Amino acid sequence: MGDYWNHNTAYHGWILRIAQRDDVRDVLDIGCGDGLLLQRLAPHVTTAVGIEPDAKTIARAHTRLHDAENVSLQRTSFTSFDPGAARFDLIIFVATLHHMELQPALEKAAALLRPGGHLMVVGLAASRTPIDWILSAAVLPLVRIGPLLHRETGDIGVPTMEPRENLTAIRQISGEILPGRKIRRGLYYRYLLTWEKLIETTGSAPPVAAFRKASPGHLPAHAMYSNGANSPLPLASFYRRSLADST
Repeated sequence: MGDYWNHNTAYHGWILRIAQRDDVRDVLDIGCGDGLLLQRLAPHVTTAVGIEPDAKTIARAHTRLHDAENVSLQRTSFTSFDPGAARFDLIIFVATLHHMELQPALEKAAALLRPGGHLMVVGLAASRTPIDWILSAAVLPLVRIGPLLHRETGDIGVPTMEPRENLTAIRQISGEILPGRKIRRGLYYRYLLTWEKLIETTGSAPPVAAFRKASPGHLPAHAMYSNGANSPLPLASFYRRSLADST
């Protein structure tokens, strides 16, 4: 099974940059699809677990990953997934979080992370308000360029569904569950969310690290449509950064 490019795989490089860090050993891909991201992650991590509820889709993942000895696959939903005592350094949702109830999914993901672990979401948000539609329209020229440059594979034969929450709701809910999380609008009707789990220390000294905010450098240029205060960047600057990252 070969590589392909679409609106989701466009962000694989962003995820791989974190996966290649020395402190990332064990990875969980929630809704792993046909296993392309796991195939790309496997050379950089100690273990990778992929879960996928759809029988036909996970069968394709087994075919793709048959010779990846450090990758294991389970046909299960995230709600039913039970890793036992296992915990992870990196947990990933790529276009799958909107298939689930947002609050319990984020709470479970946070619980399954080791201290200092990373949560990364490439998510879909609904357009519910005039602002949602205006911002989606503003990036439309760049959304059209990417698929032309990369010869997009549109339908890869995995289950899809429309998102329920818009980005405002996602910001609110995720902020309550994941203090210090970073969230940005990206291209291709996606948002990017990152969070690092608290590392606690013993004694009376303050923590070595609190709920650390992922720095803007962790995000691809084309994802940074808003600044740290969640206000829009100038469109000209956004376009320049986006084009530089897409070429």
